[in-house]
Amino acid sequence: MADIHELSAVGLRDALRSGDLSAREVTEHFLARIAARNPGLGAFITVTGEQALDDAARADALYAHALHAEAPGQLPLLHGIPVAFKDLTDVAGVVTTHGSAALDHKPAPADSALAAALKGAGAISLGKTQVPEFGLTAYSENLIAPPSRNPYALSRSSGGSSGGSAAAVAAGLVPFAPGSDGGGSVRIPAAACGLVGLKPGRGLVPAGESTGDPARLVVAGPLARSAGDAALMLDAMVPEGNGRYLESLARAPGRLRIGVSLDSPWQAIFPFTPDPEAMDALNAGIRLLEAAGHSTAEAAVGHDNRYPDAFTTAWTAGVGSARIAPQREALLTPLTRTFRRRAQQRSASKLNEALGFLRQFERDTVSQYSRWDLMLMPALAQTPRPVGWFTGASHGDGYWPASEWAGDADGDYRKQCEYAPWSSMVNVCGLPAISIPVHWTGGSAGAGLPMGIQLVGPTGSEDLLLQVAAQIGF
Repeated sequence: MADIHELSAVGLRDALRSGDLSAREVTEHFLARIAARNPGLGAFITVTGEQALDDAARADALYAHALHAEAPGQLPLLHGIPVAFKDLTDVAGVVTTHGSAALDHKPAPADSALAAALKGAGAISLGKTQVPEFGLTAYSENLIAPPSRNPYALSRSSGGSSGGSAAAVAAGLVPFAPGSDGGGSVRIPAAACGLVGLKPGRGLVPAGESTGDPARLVVAGPLARSAGDAALMLDAMVPEGNGRYLESLARAPGRLRIGVSLDSPWQAIFPFTPDPEAMDALNAGIRLLEAAGHSTAEAAVGHDNRYPDAFTTAWTAGVGSARIAPQREALLTPLTRTFRRRAQQRSASKLNEALGFLRQFERDTVSQYSRWDLMLMPALAQTPRPVGWFTGASHGDGYWPASEWAGDADGDYRKQCEYAPWSSMVNVCGLPAISIPVHWTGGSAGAGLPMGIQLVGPTGSEDLLLQVAAQIGF
């Protein structure tokens, strides 16, 4: 058998259900991987090894009971498989930092909806992963823990906001992981770390109501090394999934008409030119899709230039209402502090106006996309960025104080929008989308830096997106 961390999540599931591996063996293996690799990687903020081993013992007891009863089908879907949760997600008894030095770090009293779903499906949590402060940025750097780095080049960022989770999966510290995506936070780190990252459509995965997300942008989705592993996790995330998504991969999609577009709603305010590596990834994706029998053609998409202001207003509303003691606001990062102040200065009517515009933007964009079965674009416009590049921070091997961060919040935000100009509008539209790692700057898988494509589908097309990813070899 291959080393445990080299198994796919589906392969690990099979080994656990057959008894070839015990939950304790698997948990101990991944905890050892974390101990060895995380100090240089910064993927985890908190490791809950003792709790994980207790949970593994219970999983093994459950297996023994099922074996004695000759009822292996009673085992839960993710029986004994380790995962990690980004540190925006409450896990009962574990501190949720939200990546912020301005908050009191107290253990969560209960599991969030996402943690409850995956733990209820038998997954074993190994801890909490690195995030940007309040999940606001496309890089996972903050003032409380070392930055999350890219396993393929430690000088580069793993992306954000699910950057610690993506780094952990890519480095083999967990077989797969859930992320959350409100403006690209699953797809951006997936692309940066050479993973499959699926953002489900709005409402598919229960997440609970949030007053901090008035535009309903955020949805949880899987980060995985393959479409099959992503499908397995999605089956556990979705009520009554019952293996639907993993089983759907046995069926090949029909011939699809795929529209290719570089149009972005950010380009009017932040003109950008995609890096050659981004275009290489797009062209690699086109070749793979056409070889699979699909047709591609250029698709022009028009966007209202009021989008950037409206999206930013909705995206930062939550940080404006976050409960932070006035005397601790100085502990916020420059970007968070700036956008919090602006959010607090906006009137309720300004927010409502932005939300109304985004609803119209959704209708207009979905109508344009409907001319095609899927939409295709690069996942990122640039290669994974150096750690500290967005903030201008000087740093060594660890994290650095606020005094060493550049205070140019607007420059930071502009860089993020130019880095990932095709992600946020998918959240506004509530559509499913997938990032697929089709290209490496060094010419072969694992060489150089990963680059990906994004496919966007209509409502309810999560299984189709996973089928296409599997069909072209991922």
